[in-house]
This record gives sequence, structure tokens and C-alpha cells, in this order.
Amino acid sequence: MGLAASTVVSALVSDSQDVALAASGDRQAFERLYRTHANRVYSLCARMSGSRSKGEELTQDVFVRTWEKLPQFRGESAFSTWLHRLAVNVVLNARKSDGKHASRMDEQSADEERWNEVSGAPMLAERMDLQQAIGKLPAGARRIFVLHDIEGYKHEEIAGIFGITVGGSKAQLHRARLLLREALER
Repeated sequence: MGLAASTVVSALVSDSQDVALAASGDRQAFERLYRTHANRVYSLCARMSGSRSKGEELTQDVFVRTWEKLPQFRGESAFSTWLHRLAVNVVLNARKSDGKHASRMDEQSADEERWNEVSGAPMLAERMDLQQAIGKLPAGARRIFVLHDIEGYKHEEIAGIFGITVGGSKAQLHRARLLLREALER
């Protein structure tokens, strides 16, 4: 077994031990899980929401929900997979809640404002252009693009998450890619 493979096995064993301990109320084990997974969860939340500050807020929400739901984790998948799915659901639920309280015009200007906040981070120009282009995508297309092309979800999984057909997921992804290409060619 190579060094990388043994590191992955070690992380999985450590995760499963910490999950079991945290599920029984061990706060130190939960803190270790948080430190291990917080960056990836934050990255997902920030990308899907289009905002660093919203990403931070959603990350906290994800870990509060994780603490509450951890005793229900059955270990049928890797903890990281379960946590990732939980994070996606938290972001989608937050989006639904936000949508109920904002008018379409307010939401559009808020999206632009949030994305400007994300793009304000020091990055390479090309990365910044891509981040801005992703942020300007319509919300549905952006979420599907992030889940499929960035996070690696399959169309079948995305369709299940959003309650759409596989064809609908593929169409949204195609639309997102076309819009990105147009935005980046300008």
C-alpha cells in the first residue's frame, strides 16, 4: 500500500471512530470531524450560494445539523459523502427560504452583490473571471454546474436532489456551459 492509500485508509478509520464517539455526545470527536471537513463544506456552501459570508453562515448551519443528525448516520456510505449531501440540502433549503422573502429584483441585485464579495478575494485574473462568470449564471444553472462539474455529482444524483429529470439536469448543465463560454469569450 502506497503512502497516499495508507493516508486515505487512516483518515477513514479516524473518521469512523470520531463519528461513533461524536454520535454518542463526545464534543472533542465532533470538533475533530469539524476541523477535518469544514474547509470542503465551506467551499461547497460558498460556491453554491455565490457568497463567502453566506457560505460561512451555511457552513455553521451544516455542522449544527450534523451534530443533531449524527446519531442517525448509519454508515452505509462514507461520512464525508453523507456530510456533503447534508450540506447540499442545507444550501438548497436556505435558498428556498431566501426566495420566499425576496422579490426577483432584490434577489438579482443581491446575487450581484454577493458575487462581487466573492470575487474580491485575491485570485488570479483567470480564476476571478471564471468565478464571476459562474456567479452570474441563473441560480438553477449555477447549482447544477457546481454540483456536476465542480463537485462531481452524476446527473442521476442531481435529478434526485432537485426533483427533476436526468434530461433536465443535462439541459441545465449544457445551458450553464454555454453561458459560461459566452461570458469568458467577452
